[in-house]
Amino acid sequence: MARKLFCEISPLTYKISTQKEILKRNIQDKKAKVNFAEVKSEKVMPVSVYSHKSLIRRKLGNVDMTLQENKAVNLAIAAPKVDKILIRPGEVFSFWHLVGKVSEKYGYKTGLTIKGGNPSSDIGGGMCQFTNLIHWLVLHSPLTICEHHHHDGVDLFPDFGRVVPFGTGTSILYNYKDYRFVNETPYTFQLLVYTDDEYLVGHLLCSDNLPNTYHITVENEYFSREDGVVYRNNKIYRKTIDMVTGNTIKSELIKTNHAKVMYDTSNLEIREYDKK
Repeated sequence: MARKLFCEISPLTYKISTQKEILKRNIQDKKAKVNFAEVKSEKVMPVSVYSHKSLIRRKLGNVDMTLQENKAVNLAIAAPKVDKILIRPGEVFSFWHLVGKVSEKYGYKTGLTIKGGNPSSDIGGGMCQFTNLIHWLVLHSPLTICEHHHHDGVDLFPDFGRVVPFGTGTSILYNYKDYRFVNETPYTFQLLVYTDDEYLVGHLLCSDNLPNTYHITVENEYFSREDGVVYRNNKIYRKTIDMVTGNTIKSELIKTNHAKVMYDTSNLEIREYDKK
């Protein structure tokens, strides 16, 4: 039997390990003198780069819908902390630097989280949906992603109203698993984010017209059965397109997914790859 890690011994050791990681991240940022984006502006940038809205209450397998209602509360609390933020040349956007720690003290409720590749619940659940939205906006821009964690290796829920391709999500945990990007362009960008009765809405804006546009495509998407286990597969590409000519300047593979399916697969079309 494998020896347990210190963080796995008890809730106390897990808390100690978590606090150690939080402290370590704070020290790293201070030493690196990270130039965080912190300034907001009521003046809205004139150029729309990309917009998207994400359904808040999604049916996710057998997940208690109360967790979805609580997620709506959590997102409504967090969105104003990011809304109208400017990301000027040389600045780093950090989700946790802006949102801060989520706790009951600030009104956050117990929402859906993912722990160890399985559905779970915790205070502030739903923040991954927030960073998923931001990530999708950033993928359609020249901004450079400098920290991004995935829920790798598992497909937890059957599709329900999916618009964004499978495998483009994020995984975050305060504050040492962050979502960050840096503005290495000469332009200033701005994020507008808010919630309404149904959606988390996001707009990425810019101070000037950009020379290129960006398209995300999914190729070779299918389900496979390998030695009795069903996997979801795809390849995600990002194409850089010249705004004037419409020509594709660059096509890059940004993610290959091979994720174990964790729900009923009886209605799926599956390619068989079992060994004989």
